[in-house]
Amino acid sequence: MQYFISLNRQTLGPMSAQQVMAYPVTASTQVCTENDYTWKPLYNFPELMELMSAREGSRRAEVYNSGKDRVVAGVLALLLGGLGAQYFYLGKISAGFITIILSLVSCGLWSTVMFVQGIYMLTLTPEQFDMKYTCSTSNYPLF
Repeated sequence: MQYFISLNRQTLGPMSAQQVMAYPVTASTQVCTENDYTWKPLYNFPELMELMSAREGSRRAEVYNSGKDRVVAGVLALLLGGLGAQYFYLGKISAGFITIILSLVSCGLWSTVMFVQGIYMLTLTPEQFDMKYTCSTSNYPLF
């Protein structure tokens, strides 16, 4: 079966189901087939949803394997949290500098918040840790 998709106000197609998955489609992306020119959300097409679920599953596997250890980050937050060491380790450089500034401005009280964050990091599962701290688009992931 050949599909047409509507992305960024453009109609693309005809293409196979595998080719559709090469585009950044979601369950709400509008799709029609060569036999039926009625536009429907992608979730109405079982074959496409199956491929999209498989694609998302492989992305999650990549996301959960960030290479950053939550135990290392948690211990850094416990011991050197006021210096932002956990953020520098995670590659969130701006968050590290913000933490240093907050520690200086608060006369070290911000270190207590970072200590609590270290405990929080250690209680998360590896998947939760990766989603919250390493894969997050947030510049300053706190809790």
